[in-house]
Amino acid sequence: MRDAPRDSPPDARLFAVTPAAALRQWLVSLETVQRASPRTIEAYRRDVEGFLDFVSQHLGGPASLDDLSTLRAADLRGYLAARKRDGLAAPSLARALSSIRTFYRYLAQEGLADNSAIHALRGPRVPRRLPRPLSIDGAASLIEHAPDDAKEAWTGARDKALFTLIYGTGLRISEALGLTPHDVAGETLTVTGKGNKQRVVPLMAIVREAIARYQQLLPFPPDPQGPLFRGTRGGAFSPRLAQLAMEKLRVRFGLPESATPHALRHSFATHLLESGADLRTIQDLLGHASLSTTQGYTSVDLSQLRRAVTKAHPRG
Repeated sequence: MRDAPRDSPPDARLFAVTPAAALRQWLVSLETVQRASPRTIEAYRRDVEGFLDFVSQHLGGPASLDDLSTLRAADLRGYLAARKRDGLAAPSLARALSSIRTFYRYLAQEGLADNSAIHALRGPRVPRRLPRPLSIDGAASLIEHAPDDAKEAWTGARDKALFTLIYGTGLRISEALGLTPHDVAGETLTVTGKGNKQRVVPLMAIVREAIARYQQLLPFPPDPQGPLFRGTRGGAFSPRLAQLAMEKLRVRFGLPESATPHALRHSFATHLLESGADLRTIQDLLGHASLSTTQGYTSVDLSQLRRAVTKAHPRG
């Protein structure tokens, strides 16, 4: 192994003597310094461990930090090809490559390893696919009938409150399920989204009413700091169960598979745009770092832009 530069942090020089040790140290840093979510940390761990296993098999023995520095572009392409043969789809391949690049950036910052080939490697092309937005009437009907098939009144009210909240605020499902009763006590909601970035979104009266109705029927003791949305045993309601609740409604109304909780967020943005809201406002409400992401989210096409210019421009 190469000697670490003198200005490397002591922890890096003393403890990260193998790729596996460096990985553990990096994951700790993600949790304690960058405050990454457990799901993000687990995805990074899984991707990088898979890469290190491939490198060890490729080299015929345990890989060292020096080995990571000297891997060639052909070696890295071999990794992508192997994962593709394993059945990994293009989006998963792109995510894995992103994880590995992020790990390499950490190694370079700590003076442990550096490899320009990983940053020059071109990953698979991943077409951006977003769920089709529901129509305004479709979203309203879906939400209105959410309680109809529920076994208990309170679970139906919960599903209706959750879907009303997502459609009325544009929250991600993970953001909505991470809320506490204290978070929704006022007329605005402070949301901590990706990258621990906070944004403030208004809570419309219809959203507050749906949540209040659900809270009235909730059979568990109130806990201002506990999960707002509860499962049947009182614990936090899971994203998978929320998706299943939406799936039942989707089947009932003959909607496509793209009609998911995430489609309600997409519908929120699209319907705001169609009603005249500007992209910057929608960007703030959705918590997007880039306006281009918002533009894709709201299905902006040339005909919409042309109509907007004709309507708003003084010479239109």
